[in-house]
Amino acid sequence: MEALRHDDPVRVGAYVALARLDDEPEHTVAERRFIVRGADGDRTFLARLPRADTDPTRWAVEAEGARRLSVPGFLPVGEVGGGAAELPWCTAPYVPALPLPAALRAHGGPLPGPVVRALGAALARTLATAHAQGVAHAGLSPAAVLLTTDGPRLSCFGAVRAAAPDGVRRSGLPGLDSGSLAPEQAAGGSPAAPGDVYALGAVLAYAATGHTVPERDELPDFLREPVTACLSRDPARRPQAHRLVAFEDGPMPLPAPVVVALARQSAGLLAAELPLPADRTAP
Repeated sequence: MEALRHDDPVRVGAYVALARLDDEPEHTVAERRFIVRGADGDRTFLARLPRADTDPTRWAVEAEGARRLSVPGFLPVGEVGGGAAELPWCTAPYVPALPLPAALRAHGGPLPGPVVRALGAALARTLATAHAQGVAHAGLSPAAVLLTTDGPRLSCFGAVRAAAPDGVRRSGLPGLDSGSLAPEQAAGGSPAAPGDVYALGAVLAYAATGHTVPERDELPDFLREPVTACLSRDPARRPQAHRLVAFEDGPMPLPAPVVVALARQSAGLLAAELPLPADRTAP
């Protein structure tokens, strides 16, 4: 979480922006994410807006699609707004959350093995549920994974679809993590379940090593086989998500520095005061 910048919106729809969720370079995040509060000062939400270099119409389609889904582990979308005078936006109920890269920074490096095992089980279970419903997340990357005390939540739904339509090369597009983008999607292919599995392998590699494209020997023993399989360039050779739930399941034992960072985020928001009224809305 970091302070608003000079070009950030003061308001998102009827909500007042308090802070940015992300403190990392913008090119690594598929959308803009803000912690916002209702005008009554009582309710806090996570608001998401498209990047300036993303087609807002495609982004809005994905936001509305996410609102209609019911997949445990996906960040829920409660409201979708925007119109001719402002960019589209959507909100989710706020709980203290750290994007995975921020969690690694708080911890001072890659996460411990038990945390990575539990993260792998939780994400695989979420993707398996979505794939059983015929839904591809199409936006999984380290920045899309939000760690909370109740487990991970997946944001950035449909980021690959929003970045460019099928048939258009997506490699190198801003907001898409190249290490998490399956080769067939980078080339313009339609996002599908195997692309989510590729991204899952990249996310787990990142959690365990600090980057999405590690050498095989860098991976801990328990990850070498599944991550190597997930990152196969051939979609047909990747495992299905439900076969990866064999990772050690159970509550995620967040490291103490990550818990402290979540507590600081919560305390900072409790102390935050609504800014003076302004007429600057989401640009």
